Amino acid sequence: MQYRRLGKSGLKVSLLSYGSWLTFGKQIGDDQSEALMKYAYDNGINFFDNAEIYSRGESERVMGRILNKMQWSRDSYTVSSKVFFGDGGKLPTQVGLHRKHIVEACNAALKRLQVEYLDLYFCHRPDKETPIEETVWTMHNLIQQGKILYWGTSEWSAQEIMEAHMVAQKYNLIGPVMEQPQYNMFHREKVEVEYSQIYKTVGLGTTIWSPLASGLLTGKYNDGMPKYTRLNIEGMDWLRERTITEERVNKVKQIAQIAKELDMTTAQLALTWCAVNPNVSTIILGASKIEQLKENLESLEHLHKITPEVMERLEGILQNKPARPEF
Repeated sequence: MQYRRLGKSGLKVSLLSYGSWLTFGKQIGDDQSEALMKYAYDNGINFFDNAEIYSRGESERVMGRILNKMQWSRDSYTVSSKVFFGDGGKLPTQVGLHRKHIVEACNAALKRLQVEYLDLYFCHRPDKETPIEETVWTMHNLIQQGKILYWGTSEWSAQEIMEAHMVAQKYNLIGPVMEQPQYNMFHREKVEVEYSQIYKTVGLGTTIWSPLASGLLTGKYNDGMPKYTRLNIEGMDWLRERTITEERVNKVKQIAQIAKELDMTTAQLALTWCAVNPNVSTIILGASKIEQLKENLESLEHLHKITPEVMERLEGILQNKPARPEF
């Protein structure tokens, strides 16, 4: 396993990490969840990602039971939660980034995960109805109270992240350290262009989600829709329609040819493509089977194969390289 610093912080996270969205408490059983987490930990993964909204809190309960059972040394792994959507309640006080919900959501996550503190705590989406000062102050206070160690954002714009830093600088508070954006061969703008100045100035760690574009970049949709897949889960119609298009499937088929030439699977090529970006701190895997997780972890053995020539060939297929603004 390789480890990278989380932005400009001193915290080192495994280049590949493991998340529980759509799996724990929903797609797979507790025994399988335990086997996956143990395999991940035994192979060097030290970051486990979660959120209050995942399976409406059940994902965190499952992970908490596993952490309690495994009894791994608390200083050997990092665990996260996210706040914004709530864990199922829809009342005004049960969602958002106002002080009341952030504090109560943090306490609830600690209880579900059975830990004394969260290593990483993310603002899952920006909250247009809460002053940014209130959110930054609350996160700073949680750090002072020892309930969280680092805080960050997920799917925020560069402007919103910098507004949080401006507030932090104004009041001498601790600002956001990391962002959790979607990043894969089909979704590139934020990570490659929008955040480019933030990496250089205040610093920004990135915990990438959906590196395989919800499984599209594994090639499993090249011949139609398999029956047992997360995109067939009830309520995932929006994700399926957004992810699976004829144009994308045709591109994946061409990418698969390059992967074959390099003696890699399509998934491994997609993961190594993400990993060669130096601004990627960690790539969150969402495997639901041990064999998938094993394949994903082996992708790091192929990093040296991603040469400029290979990248150029991939760009020729993708035809979606974000344009950088002229300064």
